Amino acid sequence: MTSLSQLGQPLAIGAVEIRNRVFLAPMSGITDEAFRMRAHGHGAGLVVSEMVASGELARGRQESERRIRRPDIPVHMVQLAGREAGHMAEAARIAAGEGADIIDINMGCPAKKVTGGYAGSALMREPDHALSLIEAVIGAVKVPVTVKMRLGWDEGALNAPLLARRAEQAGVRMVTVHGRTRCQFYQGKADWRAIARVKQAVSIPVVANGDVTSAADAALVLEQSGADAVMVGRGNYGAPWTSAEIAEAAGAAAAQGIPAGGEELADYVIAHYEAMLSLYGVESGLRQARKHLGWYLDRHAASVSAEQRKAIMTGLQPQSVIAELREAFVAQAGNLQLLKDVA
Repeated sequence: MTSLSQLGQPLAIGAVEIRNRVFLAPMSGITDEAFRMRAHGHGAGLVVSEMVASGELARGRQESERRIRRPDIPVHMVQLAGREAGHMAEAARIAAGEGADIIDINMGCPAKKVTGGYAGSALMREPDHALSLIEAVIGAVKVPVTVKMRLGWDEGALNAPLLARRAEQAGVRMVTVHGRTRCQFYQGKADWRAIARVKQAVSIPVVANGDVTSAADAALVLEQSGADAVMVGRGNYGAPWTSAEIAEAAGAAAAQGIPAGGEELADYVIAHYEAMLSLYGVESGLRQARKHLGWYLDRHAASVSAEQRKAIMTGLQPQSVIAELREAFVAQAGNLQLLKDVA
């Protein structure tokens, strides 16, 4: 089954059932609790925490503890990163103890600060060591363990099929593959056909990731990869409902709560902004929210003036930012209506 309709069907990850097969990717600094709650509420099948550094969680760092906190959703999936088996095992135990239903191991992050510590996608250069981490995590928890990886470190080392097969043999219940190498970072186009080699190597579910932004993309990635599910990352920037819209197109439940524009969109963005201020505190929340506000503006209020955009992006008083946001989105809706009337 490789048609789009498969994405509307449930998927079992071990004993955990996921309501549909369109997932929100874990994105550091983006998929915090406020973002995940929105994506799940719209109808994404599965949402994944930001990457959590296992060593920091094992040492009780407050930021890491916040990242693993269980939101009010049926399935809580936590992604861990690291290269020390002891820290990975302890972090997995802590996450499971705090309510994680699934533990994901990060072997795909290309960021230099992660690979510089020989974690993330750097682990694909050390498959034996990568397997020792997988075994440590599986041995530490009773919940399903999954792995997210890339095609390989570079074009000369496309070892995702081999690593996925060994991970399955160790007990991993699902593997997600981003269709680029680490050395590509996010350049070029994701190679969905290359993911097919991973699918052929294992019997567990395979999730295809990379450049999926629409139902048309999802249908093509299924055709080219034979994957069981898709994971959407950057396509959710400024539109946390993107995964849900793809799932709906595949026959899943209708996407919920998508703002129509104007006042409704302003209310939505402001609610997200206020949720982030509540999550992080005002000072940190102002900084954390700016990228999201920028994406909302880029996607839904592109005609906003440079002066107003600056006021939104650099404002230090939440009420002033909220007023500017409301004006921007309502004005955008008015401009669009005027263009329709003229046409």
